Amino acid sequence: MNASSFRITTHALCLGLCALLASTAALAQTPAGSNSPANKEEPDTQVLSDTLSYDDANKTSLFTGNVILTRGLMKLTADKLSLREDAQGFQHGVATVSKSRFVFIRQERPENYEVVEARGDRGEYDGKLNTVKMIGHATVTRFVCGKPFDTVNGEVVTFNNQTNTYSAAGGPTSATQPGRVRSIAQPRAKTDQAVAECRKLYNNKPMPSTIQAPAQDGASAATGKAGKATQN
Repeated sequence: MNASSFRITTHALCLGLCALLASTAALAQTPAGSNSPANKEEPDTQVLSDTLSYDDANKTSLFTGNVILTRGLMKLTADKLSLREDAQGFQHGVATVSKSRFVFIRQERPENYEVVEARGDRGEYDGKLNTVKMIGHATVTRFVCGKPFDTVNGEVVTFNNQTNTYSAAGGPTSATQPGRVRSIAQPRAKTDQAVAECRKLYNNKPMPSTIQAPAQDGASAATGKAGKATQN
């Protein structure tokens, strides 16, 4: 994959995920129905899970059981999502799953007819370093008008939002050939053609989103099947 194409892909993904996890940590500390100015300016964040545990003393939040987190046009799914705030106020997040699944992230860009999807055994966000990592069978793919165009596979794919740099490393749990990184990119002309066809298909309007917006019913944004929440 050429550097500029992958940089745009991972940059969009990181911006969404950084905002997503940072706002989720704040969500666990905010009473339901709060109407602060910040809440009105930013997209709502909704977390569905079987359980939620928040520890105010240690500034940690733990969501478990079929976790589905949405914020605007970003969606994350995992079995467990743990968040913490360090002494300096930086947010840190770790998303994990069982061996039969992947941590999955989807970022839609309807105006560009693009979707970026990332998956891995584990997802990590470091607010201090401003980095996002997909670890274990890591794959990042950019779709244009529903078709895959650019893909990077490896054991670890990392994007640094502060320096606008990315890296991919191979290892025993690489997504394709063990120990190797594989990248695939389509020619720019082919991408432009796909965008033009998609724009014509949707009459120059943005591509419809498949991510359902959080419900505006005043209910708690952190809910789940069991509806179990604890606060320490």
